[in-house]
Amino acid sequence: MTLEEPHLDNSIAVAPEPLVQRHAQPGMSLLAVLHAIQDELGYVPPDTVAPLARAMNLSRAEVHGVITYYHHFRTQPAAPVTVQLCRAEACRSMGTEALAQHIEAHTGCRFDAEHRHGATVELESVYCLGQCALSPALMLNGTLHAKVTPQKFDALFAAANKCVEVTA
Repeated sequence: MTLEEPHLDNSIAVAPEPLVQRHAQPGMSLLAVLHAIQDELGYVPPDTVAPLARAMNLSRAEVHGVITYYHHFRTQPAAPVTVQLCRAEACRSMGTEALAQHIEAHTGCRFDAEHRHGATVELESVYCLGQCALSPALMLNGTLHAKVTPQKFDALFAAANKCVEVTA
C-alpha cells in the first residue's frame, strides 16, 4: 500500500478574481464552486468570499456561512500530514476513542485543536466515513483506512511522514 500526497503547493498566491471566474460558471451551485476551488488549491482562501458573492449574486454572509457550516471546507492550507478519525457511534463501539488517545500521544497533537500555520500534523474528528462494518476507520492525507489498530496507525503515520520528508 502506498500513500499518495494529495496536498498541493499552497505557497503560490492565487488572485481571487481569476480563481472565481474560472470556477463560478453559469448554472453551478455554490457548493460545486467551493469544491472546485478547494480541489484546485486544497482550501478556500478567505479573500474569495467577496468575489464569489458578487459572481453568484449572494451576500458575503451567505458564502461565508456555507464555507463555515460544512466541515469539509478549509480556509487555510492543511498540514502536510492530516488525520481524520471517525468518531461516530459504530467506530466508537469498536474502540475509536482508545485509538484517538493513542494517536494524540503518538503525534503530540490534539484532535480538533486550532490549526497552526506551519504545523506538520493536523488531527480532525469526522462523523462517518462509511466504513461502519470495518471500524475504526480514518483518512490519512485523503486515503481511507479501515480496521485501524494503534500498530497499524503507527505504520501508516510513519509512511506518511516519510512521504512528507521526501517531498520537502
